[in-house]
Amino acid sequence: MSALLELICPAGSLPALKAAVDNGADGVYLGLKDNTNARNFSGLNFDAKALAEGIRYAHNKGVKVLMALNTYPQPDTVSRWHQAVDTAATSGLDAIILADPGLMAYARKVHPNLRLHLSVQGSATSYEAVNFYRERFGIQRAVLPRVLSLPQVENVVNNTDVEIELFGFGGLCVMVEGRCLLSSYACGDSPNTFGACSPGHAVRWQQTPKGMETRLNGVLIDRYADDEKAGYPTLCKGRFDVQGETYYALEEPTSLNSMEMLPEMARLGIAAIKIEGRQRSPAYVAQVTQVWRAAIDAVKKDMAAFKPGSFKPEAAWMAQLNKVSEGSMSTLGAYYRPWK
Repeated sequence: MSALLELICPAGSLPALKAAVDNGADGVYLGLKDNTNARNFSGLNFDAKALAEGIRYAHNKGVKVLMALNTYPQPDTVSRWHQAVDTAATSGLDAIILADPGLMAYARKVHPNLRLHLSVQGSATSYEAVNFYRERFGIQRAVLPRVLSLPQVENVVNNTDVEIELFGFGGLCVMVEGRCLLSSYACGDSPNTFGACSPGHAVRWQQTPKGMETRLNGVLIDRYADDEKAGYPTLCKGRFDVQGETYYALEEPTSLNSMEMLPEMARLGIAAIKIEGRQRSPAYVAQVTQVWRAAIDAVKKDMAAFKPGSFKPEAAWMAQLNKVSEGSMSTLGAYYRPWK
């Protein structure tokens, strides 16, 4: 492995990129202002000027810049994705994060020296899949979907030479990443091509006599009492009436927080820990980056001192992360399955 527990942080804007860099990120990931990336929201992402400034700022401080080109091009618009790959290759980026095999083939053929990472949107959950992408397209790192237990992650690591990156903190998706169609069911816009789950143009908040209602293309997703915070409406995290009972039928709003498992991830040789949240504010990025930088440094210090098992997340760290967790709750997600 060429890396161990790199901290890869979200950059939805130039201020967020600078916040990540200044607070200890080893790398940042970003996208362009179009549907070539899976966070295609108004007000986010980078145009040519911001991209050049972001790369300059990060590289001057020794921080890597990765570009997410992790949606799936369509036949009549594939040139947009090809142009995005060309932009990445000529701008001095350190790697691009891809999901579409055709785009990987283009990148390898036209820009053979460009480093390629497999996006979580590629849904590679086995070492056979990861090795296929390595053999066919030269993938050097794979971001695993958030549906694997840590023993399953270990099985992948032990059977591939590809660097493995895991999500450590942020919004949790329990769907098959890169394959979820819930948003397109309600909106007609697939997140895999449009570039946004629950796109902003379909989102509505409305105060009613029954409470604050959130809708997605007219579909009622949730209704909040006056003392509740109204969240962003996504189908998987809505409350629905099921046989007379109203509850979170698919997934409760909560954030993944795997910090307590960092020593085990280090033992496995995990190359990088990814923080979710390109749609979040620079303040969020700064706060989360700072906490995870301290935690990863503590784990590495214990490893250097041959003190396995001595790491424990500090209460202050967890309190800071809980403040920005979705629903003010956190979980180990699929990584920890005591019932298995």
